[in-house]
Amino acid sequence: MKQFPTNFLWGSATSAYQIEGAHDADRKGPHIWDVFAHTPGKVHRQENGDVACDHYNRYPADIKLMSEVGLKSYRFSISWARIQPDGKGDPNPAGIAFYGKLIDNLLANDIEPWVTLHHWDLPAALQMEDDGWLGETTSDHFAQYASICFEHFGDRVKNWITMNESWVMSILGFHSGLFAPGRKSADEPYRAAHNLLLAHGKAVRVYREQFKSQGGQIGMTNNCDWRHPLTDSEADRAAAQRSLEFMLAWFADPIYFGDYPAVMREHLGDRLPKFTDEEKEMLKGSSDFFGLNHYTTMYAGDVPAGQSVENGEYANGGVFSDQHVALTTDPAWETTDMDWPIVPWGFRELLLWISARYQRPPIYITENGCATPDTLLAGEVDDPQRIAYLNGYVGAVHEAIEKGADVRGYFVWSLLDNFEWASGYDKRFGIIHVDFKTQQRKLKSSAHWFRKVIERNGLA
Repeated sequence: MKQFPTNFLWGSATSAYQIEGAHDADRKGPHIWDVFAHTPGKVHRQENGDVACDHYNRYPADIKLMSEVGLKSYRFSISWARIQPDGKGDPNPAGIAFYGKLIDNLLANDIEPWVTLHHWDLPAALQMEDDGWLGETTSDHFAQYASICFEHFGDRVKNWITMNESWVMSILGFHSGLFAPGRKSADEPYRAAHNLLLAHGKAVRVYREQFKSQGGQIGMTNNCDWRHPLTDSEADRAAAQRSLEFMLAWFADPIYFGDYPAVMREHLGDRLPKFTDEEKEMLKGSSDFFGLNHYTTMYAGDVPAGQSVENGEYANGGVFSDQHVALTTDPAWETTDMDWPIVPWGFRELLLWISARYQRPPIYITENGCATPDTLLAGEVDDPQRIAYLNGYVGAVHEAIEKGADVRGYFVWSLLDNFEWASGYDKRFGIIHVDFKTQQRKLKSSAHWFRKVIERNGLA
C-alpha cells in the first residue's frame, strides 16, 4: 500500500464557464469567453458554454455525486461577471446568492470549498473599456472584486486561489490567439503576465490586510509541463532548465523571490516589464501554498542563437523563440485524447524541481487528469485508460513525497465532462459522464477507483 500523509486532501476541480451554463441569467454580464465562443471559427463546431453542464441549476444533484465519490474537497471558480456584470461597481445580489448557496451545500455535505477567483473569464466590459489584462487598471478592479468575494464568502471559504494558469492566459490568449481574447503578439504575453501577477499581489494584500481574521490561506495556481533534456549534453540540460524558467518560474519567481528569473531578464531586456521596488515587496511571499496544474512532459533541446525555432501555431516569435528551446516528444509515449504524452515520472521530477527551487513549499496539485474518448455502454462508462493515467500520476506524487516534497493535496481534473474551451465538448476529462443533450450524469469506473483511493488514503 502506498499510503499518503494522514491529512492529505483529496478533491476534484471545475471552472465556472466550463460547467455552469446560465450564461445570461440573473444579471450575469458577458465575459471574454462568452464573446470568443460566439465568434465564428474560434471553437470546435461553433460550440459554447451557454448551457454547458447546467451546473447553475443542477448543483445540488452534482454535490450529491461528489458525496458518492467521497470527495473531501471541491475546487471551483467564481465567475467575476456573475458577481460584477461589468467588472466594476456594486455586487450583483443574485450572483452572491448563487455562490453562497453552493458553498453552504458543499459544507453541509462535509466537502471543503476551494475557490478560484479567476479562471480565464474576464468581464467583457473590462476588455473593451480598460484593455483587459493589457491595461493598467484591471488589476485594481480585480482586487476590488476579490474583496467582495472575501467579504461575502470568507466566513465559510478558507482556501483561496487568485489566478488559474496565468501562463495559459498569457500565451494562448495573447500569443497564439487560440483562447480568449484571441490576440497574436510576440510581446503582449509579457505585459499580460505582468498585470496578472500584479492583480494577484493586490488581491493577496487586500486579504491579508483586511480579512486576516477569517483565518484562511491564499495562493496562486500555475501550470507546468516537465521539461526533460533531450540529451545529456550541457546545452540540452540548460535548455530544459531555461524552458522551465520561462514557463513556471516566470510566475513563481516573482511570488517567491520578488522578481522574474534572471534568464528571462537577460534574454528579453526591455521587452520584459519591470516591477517597482514596492511591487516586488508586495509580490514576494504572496502565496501561502504552491498551486500546481500538471498534465504532461516534453523533451527540451537547445536551439543555438541565430537558428530559427519551428513553432507551428506559435510561429509569430515571442516566448518560444525567446527561450531558444525546441520541444519534442517520444513517439513511443502513449498519449491522451488531447495528444498529450502520458509520462508519470515527469510529474515526480517536476515536484522535486519545485521543492528544490522554492525551499520546499507546501504544494497542492490543483489539477491533474486526462481526456479519453469515453462511451456509454449498457448504462456504464468503463474508462481504464483514465484509471491507468491517474494511478501512474498519483503514484508519482507519492514518490515525490517519499523523496521530500511537501505535497498536501490532489484535485483530479475534472469532476464532470464539460465545455473544454476551444475543443468544445469532444474532449472528456470528467470522472463523471455527462450527456449534454439530456444532462444525465453517470459515475465512470474512474470515479469508483478514485473513491477507493480516498477511502484508503493511498494506492494499492
